[in-house]
Amino acid sequence: MSPLDHSVERTVESASPRRIRLGLVLFAIYLALYVGFVLWNALAPDSMESIPLAGVNVAILYGLGLILAAFALALLYEVLCRRIDHGDAQREETR
Repeated sequence: MSPLDHSVERTVESASPRRIRLGLVLFAIYLALYVGFVLWNALAPDSMESIPLAGVNVAILYGLGLILAAFALALLYEVLCRRIDHGDAQREETR
């Protein structure tokens, strides 16, 4: 027995195809938002310097929006995965 073995059994749960598809869709949404940020910054960097709100430029606001979007998509993923798991559990019970 290795010194790190605490005799705890661990189970590895594989992701269902529905969870994988959901993750990929949410990743594609975030990727589109991020690509928009990069393209806007590359193609019109001067417009990113404009200050539309409270002395903060567009680049900072967009960056904060990306961070908030990442959290929102992560929460959405969790909620939708719980629904998927709940639906799968109900289907298993009816069999």
